[in-house]
Amino acid sequence: MDAASFALPATERQIAYARSLALKNQSLLPWEVQQDRRSLSAWIEAQTKLKPVDTDQPTSKQVAFAERLARIKRRAVLDECFRDRQLLSRWIDSNR
Repeated sequence: MDAASFALPATERQIAYARSLALKNQSLLPWEVQQDRRSLSAWIEAQTKLKPVDTDQPTSKQVAFAERLARIKRRAVLDECFRDRQLLSRWIDSNR
């Protein structure tokens, strides 16, 4: 029998962590890698060394604070502010 038939399957925790890394780094998690514990471990190791992709999306705390300010001031937050961190920051600063 060859070594491939003795490969251990990846654990659920490994797969969950790999999926979160793939989302954070905006990379693809190949199906073949998910089938073997060792190959998934190597993929995770490589992904943790990468710098995560920095998006311009506002944080959830920033959005919650802006929505709270909007309710207090009885104003609407512009839709484009929810797509850009800098715009939302400026909206918050101007509506404090």
